[in-house]
Amino acid sequence: MAAPPRRMRHHGTVTQRPSGLAATADRAWNRLRLDRLAGGRQGGYVIREDMLAHPDTVRSFRWIRWLLVAETVVGLTAIVVAVLLTRAGQPVPWAVWFRATVVLLITLTLYVFAWRAQLGYYWAYQRLRLFSRIFPIVTLVIAAIPGLYPFWMVIEQIVFSVLMVGIGDVLTSDHMRLTFPKPVRRQP
Repeated sequence: MAAPPRRMRHHGTVTQRPSGLAATADRAWNRLRLDRLAGGRQGGYVIREDMLAHPDTVRSFRWIRWLLVAETVVGLTAIVVAVLLTRAGQPVPWAVWFRATVVLLITLTLYVFAWRAQLGYYWAYQRLRLFSRIFPIVTLVIAAIPGLYPFWMVIEQIVFSVLMVGIGDVLTSDHMRLTFPKPVRRQP
């Protein structure tokens, strides 16, 4: 007989957890206490269920998923281009390989933040919002260093930055800021 589904707190209310593969991933995540590790004191703070199910919230996370898929395609394309150039006998700088790999790993991290934010975790929303502000700046500054990357990689970094700005725009919309209110500090 299967154990009853676990429950989580949603800003004062209780709701069911997801099912299937998402439930398995969520159980593993919770067993390892990664929300507490990643979110600190706010690791258990989850937004209200009605705001999480709001059509604008659902639409926003759909946009974020598509933008992350586009980022994945950009990252994979950079690696494919580097491989093809190498196989054609053209030298590909170490910085290109490093950058392409890092972009792919960063994107995977953003998927995790988006997953946890979509479940209502405030800490994940904040991390995703923070990274969507910082990464474009860092990426564009690095792309501006003369001679560090070939022209095609500079274009890749600009596209990556534009997609990240898009994620940031979705996250900082009026609706999303209202959906993810800052947790009230508890009095000791």
